[in-house]
Amino acid sequence: MSTLVTETRPGLYVDGEWSARGAGTEEVRSPWDGALLATVPTAGPEEVERAVAAAARAARDPLPPFRRYEILSATAAIIEERGEEHARTIVAESAKPIRDARGEVARAVQTIRLCAEEAKRLAGETVPFDATRGAESKFGFTMLMPAGPVCAITPFNAPLNQINHKVPTALAAGCPAVLKPAEATPLSAIALVEAFEQAGLPPGHLNLLLGPGETVGEQLLNDERFAAYSFTGSVAVGRHIRRTVGLRKTLLELGNSAANIVHSDADLDRAAAAIAKSAYAYAGQLCISAQRAIVQEDVAEEFVARLLARVGELRVGDPTSEDTDVGPMIDDAAAARAEAAIAGAVAGGARVAIGGNRDGRLFEPTVLVGVDPTMGIACDEAFAPVLAVMTYATLEEACEIANATRYGLQAAVFTERIDTAFHLARRVEFGGVMVNEGSQFRVDQMPFGGVKESGVGREGVRYAIEEFTEPRLVAFDLRRPE
Repeated sequence: MSTLVTETRPGLYVDGEWSARGAGTEEVRSPWDGALLATVPTAGPEEVERAVAAAARAARDPLPPFRRYEILSATAAIIEERGEEHARTIVAESAKPIRDARGEVARAVQTIRLCAEEAKRLAGETVPFDATRGAESKFGFTMLMPAGPVCAITPFNAPLNQINHKVPTALAAGCPAVLKPAEATPLSAIALVEAFEQAGLPPGHLNLLLGPGETVGEQLLNDERFAAYSFTGSVAVGRHIRRTVGLRKTLLELGNSAANIVHSDADLDRAAAAIAKSAYAYAGQLCISAQRAIVQEDVAEEFVARLLARVGELRVGDPTSEDTDVGPMIDDAAAARAEAAIAGAVAGGARVAIGGNRDGRLFEPTVLVGVDPTMGIACDEAFAPVLAVMTYATLEEACEIANATRYGLQAAVFTERIDTAFHLARRVEFGGVMVNEGSQFRVDQMPFGGVKESGVGREGVRYAIEEFTEPRLVAFDLRRPE
């Protein structure tokens, strides 16, 4: 893991130029062994100002769609060619297991290619003015115009592909972007920006700023030149963004407590396998990780037995190992929060059926049974390798338990009956409902977003691109002169 993509580009990227100097520096260390991976510069007010000014200038002369397509396609090819290097960078800075990191790189390539294709399809529509009495001579249509500069703020848990739901979608829409990645994982962002530079993206259309949210992030939020903000992270920060940016476009992907409903007619082996995979990938540090298994009481004992067998097979350890399923959590504070959440549930009457032990940042995949739906482990986002199992008698009760949270991003339903699947899909309050697949399922072209405190707007390539455009109406009077 010592060879990183970022050794050639160790800094900020503003208006087409790399810089190793800023207001200060910060160390990037491996969550696995604490090894120093890089020391990167952090932006100060001057660098932030130059980056936003560059994006604002670039917005006045948008790239034509065919150039967006060419640049995005070339970027995807560059990343694909260096895929293993990108994967190793992800493992180094985020401790994501290497097999999962390779999957993230493959998705990143696909996401950028989807953006390239959509850049060629941006089109408005005709407006039937002549359907209104008195407007028979009028003809109108809409054009999708770039909204303007986009500020993208991304989290640590998918340090490459999370960016690709913000930056390439903005570029496909014709919007320049300023990117601020998570402090813990800037190296994948540097590598991605380098790929865009090599693909021929002109200066100003993508700018990279590193540094804390309290300084760099705040200056970005208070800059009125941005037309839109795209953020993935906590509810608290999402609320702050909405309060700060006012009426400007905001695309927010926030927290979740994913409900996975297992009905009595479900294929229990299939459900156990899917939920185990969904609950513990990247140590549960994904917003759509299975956090709750809501199981019909007649099959609960049998389902839990099959689930525990699956969980017991998971291998915990070194993320660089090809055999590892679950690596360490991102930092000590995250592991301590998971430990405290489990302790609170046990104090309230839940029982640890498997796991529950912590060794530094390594946390065993944990299943809690006897969980009351009102417990914090069920209502709040754990963001940890913990699955809470609870039971229900009727479908209405299952819906009530699933909806008893302030979140509503993604959920899952396991049943062999189409009517049951449709009933639950209509009744549960989530932005996405997966049927006979874990709540973690996602392909990058689908609309992705939530309700309640899970966020505002939808990602997914075409949907995000539309978020970054504004329809402009053009109307003609076609009356012939007398």
